Amino acid sequence: MTLNAQEKSKYDALCKEFRKELITMLHKAGSGHAGGSLSETEILTSIYFIEGKFDPATPEKNDSFVLCKGHAAPMLYEVLAEKGYFPKSDLQHLRQIGSHLQGHPCSKHTPGVEVSTGPLGMGYPVALGMALGDKMDGQTERYVYALLGDGEINEGVVWETAMNIAKNNAVNLISIVDLNGVQLDGTTEQVMPMGDVAAKFRSFGYDVLECDGHDLCSICNAIEAAKANKNRPSMILAHTIKGKGISFMEGKNTWHGKMIDDASYAAAMKELEEN
Repeated sequence: MTLNAQEKSKYDALCKEFRKELITMLHKAGSGHAGGSLSETEILTSIYFIEGKFDPATPEKNDSFVLCKGHAAPMLYEVLAEKGYFPKSDLQHLRQIGSHLQGHPCSKHTPGVEVSTGPLGMGYPVALGMALGDKMDGQTERYVYALLGDGEINEGVVWETAMNIAKNNAVNLISIVDLNGVQLDGTTEQVMPMGDVAAKFRSFGYDVLECDGHDLCSICNAIEAAKANKNRPSMILAHTIKGKGISFMEGKNTWHGKMIDDASYAAAMKELEEN
């Protein structure tokens, strides 16, 4: 997809604003996951504002989204607030007692969240069930988006789901892996080497698409190619950088869920403002 100069500028600016708001929110909360939230920024923006149908006023016409990597909920909350699912002022109460913005997405309490996720691997089979339900109901114009982490694909249930997706040709499920190469305790290669991830998903029956996970046009092109393929399901591998946008966080597993102290907050905001 080609965004014109005005559209690209608009959405790039929105991503920058999301990053600034995220750092402010996590700093105030004194907890939360920065690294994976920053790496998924452009992916969520592409899904919610460009490619997908998400309008709180018309839920019956909407697509569905499952954040399988549930710890990266803070950026999802930024996006949902921007879309109007709840007031942006609610973001100030992340992880506070009585707040509906918990550490992981909760469908019971948070408007716009369809599936509660947290334990890695559990969201993907739920997304498949939603997609198959839509197929059975003849919902041919609806898509289910599932965003996984590359640490998450260590889980065996992901591959069990992958076999089922291929068997049932769930082409209405748009699967994306946030491939940032870093997880809680180190790099993905250090913790659990996955080898050729693209080849693995191909061997499970997917058409594998790769994109720059920080380039909106690249992401959107991959999503549109996935939608166009009715012969077999697609897996989008979005190459990203953990902690994207803040140099001292980029590629560092220590910033998976580290508290943002005052000095780090000031440095991060200064860098985001200058860039």
